Amino acid sequence: MSRAERIENTLADHFSLEHLEVIDESQNHNVPQGAQSHFKVVLVAGSFAGQSRINRHREINSALQGEFDGGMHALAIHAYTLDEWRSRFGQAPLSPPCLGGSKGQASPGVGD
Repeated sequence: MSRAERIENTLADHFSLEHLEVIDESQNHNVPQGAQSHFKVVLVAGSFAGQSRINRHREINSALQGEFDGGMHALAIHAYTLDEWRSRFGQAPLSPPCLGGSKGQASPGVGD
């Protein structure tokens, strides 16, 4: 099972989700091919209502601690209530391009 699949399963087990996206962004960073080290998650859950952004992130990071312990390096988190998600028209912001290593040049249209 890939790390993305484990992340998806873990988050689905921990939260009652309306929407979930797990995106492997490792190829955008200066890591070995197939590293599975950099991810972005987009979650929509009713349980986020009344929680600050930092508390949402803490809860998600806590659920995924095993993946961090197993070598996941970075996780971009976009956590919304259903109303927040709808007000954004169902779109999450793009992650900024990594500026380190040999992959420092952003692809056209990325991060614009």
